Amino acid sequence: MGGLLFNATTAALMVMMINSGLGAVGRDSLRGRPVPWVAVGLTVLAVAGVVLQLCWAGAMAVLDDDPTKTGWWRVVTSVFMQNGGVAGALWNIATLAFVAALAQWLSGGPLTVLLFVAGILLPERIDALLGLGGGPSADPRNFAGSSGATYFLGATLAVALLTRTRIKKEQALAVGVPALGLLMWCAQDNGHGLVAVYGFVLGILVWAVRRWTRRSATPHAATETRSRSARQVKRSSAK
Repeated sequence: MGGLLFNATTAALMVMMINSGLGAVGRDSLRGRPVPWVAVGLTVLAVAGVVLQLCWAGAMAVLDDDPTKTGWWRVVTSVFMQNGGVAGALWNIATLAFVAALAQWLSGGPLTVLLFVAGILLPERIDALLGLGGGPSADPRNFAGSSGATYFLGATLAVALLTRTRIKKEQALAVGVPALGLLMWCAQDNGHGLVAVYGFVLGILVWAVRRWTRRSATPHAATETRSRSARQVKRSSAK
């Protein structure tokens, strides 16, 4: 029963994040969107990882993130390995493709890549800083899989919706993502919820920085426009 509830809440959190992304993008605009090449690339890497596992029996031992083994590359390569069986692999790849596509349409390709990389590198370091997670995992189920980075990136979709809508129902959906994530962590020790909280917080910080940058640039641009207009008036008067 516990395992079933764990899977149900984990899936529910992902559904909430995807719905947040769809709400921010606009469900009716999906057909007119350009091909999200970053999402395609990440999905291809995830599929290639599964193919490599099927063709090479030693792939997991070399590329997973087992803390008892050395290898700087493991934290990255382990993301494109899957150890949740056929159903788990299909779920992870499908959700990665969908979340990355929505993120690219909302934030652009470069920022999507940066947020995904942050989802790979930051959670373990934040855990250590806050004293959460118990340090490097000793559970082999956590040595591989793309779900952590996907849930981290997915939480930024909730931020996108929250900062774009005034509809209370949509705002509640967006805020519900970190709320459910925190509840999952506290009640189930579910790491998917914790990384979603991290992703949401980083998403808020990125949004705040981008907004501040735009506001800082606006007065400068307005000043340049006024100066250009003044020069044009002077030239016209001189003629």
